[in-house]
Amino acid sequence: MKHFVWATPLSLLVLLSLCGCGSAAGNTTNKNRTLNVTLDSEPATADPNKDTDTNSASVIYQTMEGLYTYSKRNKIVAGVATKVVKPTNGGKTYTFTLKKNARWANGQRVTAQDFVTSLQRMANPKTKAQYASVLSAFKNYAAIQKGTQPASKLGVTALSKTRLQFQLTKAVPYFNDLVASKYYPLNTAAVKKHGQKYGTSAAKTVANGPYKLVGWTGSNATWHYVKNTHYWNAQNVQIKRVKVAVTKDVNTATNLFKSDKVQETTVTGEYVRANSNSQDLHTHVTGRMNYLYINSQKASTKSINLRQALSYVINRKQLTSQVLQDGSKPALSAVPQGDQSNPQTGEDMAKQVGNLLTHNVAKAKRYWAKYLNETGKTKVALNLLTDDTDDDKKVGAYLQSVMEKNLKGLTITTTAIPHAQHVARDFAGTFELNLTGWSTNWLDASDYLNLAAKGNSVNFTNWTSTTYNQLLANADSKTGLARYNALMKADKYLMSVKGYVPLYQPSEAKLISNKVGGLHYSLLNEAQYQYAYWK
Repeated sequence: MKHFVWATPLSLLVLLSLCGCGSAAGNTTNKNRTLNVTLDSEPATADPNKDTDTNSASVIYQTMEGLYTYSKRNKIVAGVATKVVKPTNGGKTYTFTLKKNARWANGQRVTAQDFVTSLQRMANPKTKAQYASVLSAFKNYAAIQKGTQPASKLGVTALSKTRLQFQLTKAVPYFNDLVASKYYPLNTAAVKKHGQKYGTSAAKTVANGPYKLVGWTGSNATWHYVKNTHYWNAQNVQIKRVKVAVTKDVNTATNLFKSDKVQETTVTGEYVRANSNSQDLHTHVTGRMNYLYINSQKASTKSINLRQALSYVINRKQLTSQVLQDGSKPALSAVPQGDQSNPQTGEDMAKQVGNLLTHNVAKAKRYWAKYLNETGKTKVALNLLTDDTDDDKKVGAYLQSVMEKNLKGLTITTTAIPHAQHVARDFAGTFELNLTGWSTNWLDASDYLNLAAKGNSVNFTNWTSTTYNQLLANADSKTGLARYNALMKADKYLMSVKGYVPLYQPSEAKLISNKVGGLHYSLLNEAQYQYAYWK
């Protein structure tokens, strides 16, 4: 992208005088330079009530702000709210005061009603918000979901334009993370205007964060984040324009980076291994788990013997070290490393539980024989659904190879499709085997364990167990160490029956230009471009 500057005679003289000073000239050039970044697949929506995929979440994370947000070092700080508040009523009541200078990109004030509009809309079953369960602790949420109470009865109240109150049915230990990452406001006027089409394109979206979304049609592969001049902290947003391009091929991404056409991009596999000493390469483990989901609603895949056979045949260390080669960690259980700590000893839950996902081909073959016997078949053909990204294709090919090699009579075909289409098939249940994943927004094992809970809209396997649901309910009724131990017990049971099959905890590798500073990543969050700057 070319940038043109009109200069008066005086300013031209100043510019010429700076030509002899390299750093000053460089800063002048960079001041309005566009930051170019990539995303590995298309977002499905810009509606924070409806996003369930990581690419949509990325768009929302850069353009929206909740009552709380994250600092450049990924600590929870006040966002639209004036401060991080202490709850009352035994942790069940939160009362917030909103900044008077918090504004939408169209100049309108962000009001308490905008939060009420958003959360009531999300709770309303008619919205079909597939992750509305993040509101489950709010007063009357369960009744609203059942249709016995209207959404207007949700425990969220605008006390005035700038005062907002949440009423919960129980204290939630990770509630501040939800406030920062899930409870975004919606511009009330825009929602009334666009209805269910809100968030389907940039034109049908209004941002209140550091950037507004520009140029996204709902299906195109490039768009911009443009500085929101009405943002309350706009004076500290240094980069005015960020161009995003969907780039699925790692070689393309690498070439774009080397030619300085992008300054931040994700790379994988062989590139990470071959360039481990590069100063441009930055890696971090993510708060995510990638899985093999096995559809429990289909006759061909509902068997526990099949789940056990497929889990035991996978060598997770081989998968991460030889296939992915990017620092990803083999899954030990349903809970990723670093997600939750023992409240008494500080020990990591994943390490305390230990490896419940061992590689044992002999066991795999015995379970496979049981599966063939119960189905009366000697040959079985199954389809594996994946994203059309480099990583997913490689993992899919690996799974196909080890399964067909060790399980006699099994044929695996793979289907790689764009991420948004993949997510739609997740929810529709139109798969047999499914390579998918889950990223959390808070450090608590319940988010991963609840993926297998009965009635959870993101329980894509549709596996259910009375014993397991009772274990989750027991954990939910406890606090502190007792809750921690109950969650570990649920984890152990889930892995013993393979309700779903965890594969690995991904590591993300980024190429970051040495011309850019301020990009910081964590277990929970990607970098926020509002903190980026040209050096």
